Amino acid sequence: MNFSKRIGAALAVGIMSFSLGMGSVSAVDIVDIDLDETIQRALANNRAIKRSIASRESAYWALRQARRQMGPTLSWDTVANYARGKAYDNYQDFNHRIFTNTASVSMPLYAGNRYKEGRVQARYGLNTADLTLENSLQTVRLTATNYYFNILRCRNEIEVYEDNVRTLQEHLNNVNAQFRAGTVAKADVLASEVRLANARQTLVTAQNEYDIAVATLSNFLLLPADTLLRTQDQLTYQKYDLNLANCTAFALENRPDVAAAEYAIKQAESGVRSAKAGYRPSVNASVSKNLSGKNPFADTYSEGWTAGVTASWNIFDNGVTAAQVKSAQAALNQTQESAAELREAVQLEVQSAYLTLNAAEKNISTTRLAIASAEEDYKIAVVRYQAGVGTNLDVMDASDKLTQARNNYYTALYTYNTAKASLDKAMGIPVSIDVVRYVAAEADGKSAAEAREEAALTMDSAEVPEMEDPTPVVTIDLSGAESFTYE
Repeated sequence: MNFSKRIGAALAVGIMSFSLGMGSVSAVDIVDIDLDETIQRALANNRAIKRSIASRESAYWALRQARRQMGPTLSWDTVANYARGKAYDNYQDFNHRIFTNTASVSMPLYAGNRYKEGRVQARYGLNTADLTLENSLQTVRLTATNYYFNILRCRNEIEVYEDNVRTLQEHLNNVNAQFRAGTVAKADVLASEVRLANARQTLVTAQNEYDIAVATLSNFLLLPADTLLRTQDQLTYQKYDLNLANCTAFALENRPDVAAAEYAIKQAESGVRSAKAGYRPSVNASVSKNLSGKNPFADTYSEGWTAGVTASWNIFDNGVTAAQVKSAQAALNQTQESAAELREAVQLEVQSAYLTLNAAEKNISTTRLAIASAEEDYKIAVVRYQAGVGTNLDVMDASDKLTQARNNYYTALYTYNTAKASLDKAMGIPVSIDVVRYVAAEADGKSAAEAREEAALTMDSAEVPEMEDPTPVVTIDLSGAESFTYE
């Protein structure tokens, strides 16, 4: 089973693992899904993760290539020539055809550390790819969580507007009854009908937003866009005792992209050392054997071999090496600035999510009280209107305020939950590997595979990710569609 189908989903309360495969889902399927399964499906099927796995595979083979640069190379050269002229007329046995076959083995002995630094850069490239994959997993987890919570928000919004339509319908019935009794004017009936029509339109808009939210999540999970997803959770409030300083410190130590930026600096430093190798000589050893047979010039058989060492040193290269060193140093400076910028952005990201979380938490308690007050105000407005001492506008305004208070409450819940998910991502809460343990293992000289095993959160996460064939594009069944002309 592929790595991407076994990775764990990191939740706010801990890390959970899974091994969920995805089968084909028809366009009429109804899928009951909760937050955990949403995250699992996203981690197992998202294309961004698959791209990261392919990128890691590319980095792995780049390292293999770099490691073999210092190894021996066996080559076979064959040359066939047709020759005419006085110099060749005496060699009729060759029929004017000359063949040369040479087998040779060569191996670089010293290249000013150029090959060594190439291996270093490729190794850090593989480490970066591992951390980039972990960052992709965390990003996908956040996106899936936000999409899921958005469905819950839209569903709650529909419930609020449905209740508002029922309330206004009951009020309209009461107004009509009083109008027939001659106690209210026709204007009250008309105003109530208009308010009810507006409420129904708002409900239709909310239902459409819900359908779009479901389609968006279905698309993200590589399900047909018209799959019916039935969410099993409710937006809830669970208090978190968090400290901004601790959250920021945790993020700077555990964010995979921050660690990847440090490896990028190490790669750039190695690039500077590699460029400076141009100032040093290069030494190569070679052994060759002539397998051509008879030599037409010497009229003898030449099947001997040669061995030797070749040394070369650019005494003057018109400043090419110096320019390469300057370019590599500039690339290093750029990488260092990017890493510093990232660390500053991470601190801001953590702070923004933390402040949003706290503000939403305060709004939850505030809007709860507002709902209670709005409900009481609406009841009073209805009683006053029925008693003839209140106006129709008072009732409708009270209904609008109650609807707004309920919407504000669910919006605060939605903001709180998404802010917590964003804070988890900003802090680098792991999905597959513990970044701190991974970096420590690599610093101890372990390979990327060994570091992954050391830092894995689950047994499945310890395995090296493997590429798989691209997932086919999932589309809606259009077999029943009718052609039309747009005018």
